[in-house]
Amino acid sequence: MTVTGTLIAESLRVGAQIEGVAFTTTKVARAAVGDVAAGQPPIWTFIELEVSDDDAPLFASALEAALLGGGGWYCDLRSDEETFVVFAGRTFQYPRGDAPGRAAAIDYGRSVGVPDAQLDWPV
Repeated sequence: MTVTGTLIAESLRVGAQIEGVAFTTTKVARAAVGDVAAGQPPIWTFIELEVSDDDAPLFASALEAALLGGGGWYCDLRSDEETFVVFAGRTFQYPRGDAPGRAAAIDYGRSVGVPDAQLDWPV
C-alpha cells in the first residue's frame, strides 16, 4: 500500500530538506490559487507524491521540520485506511472517516491560520 498526497513547494522553509525517506513524485503542476489575504503567494507549485505505508510516519516527521510555521501551510497524505495532516511541528494521524480526528486537525489548522476554504482534504 502507498500513502499519497500533494505538497505545495511554497510551503517549505528556505533551506529545508526532506531526506532520508524515499518517495515518488507522480506529478508537478502550478496554479494561481493562493490566498494573498492569508499571507500566501498567489501562485503555487503542486508536487503530487507517493510514499510507502511503512515510511509515511517518517515522511510526516520530515515534513513537520520542513514546513513554514506561518501562512497556514499543511500537507495532507492518505491511504485507503489512514490520514496524515502535517503542519509545521505537528502531525495529526487518524483512520479515514474518523470525524473527531478530522475535526481536531481542522481546529488546529484554523488556529494556525489556514483559511476555511483550504481545510478541504478528503474524508
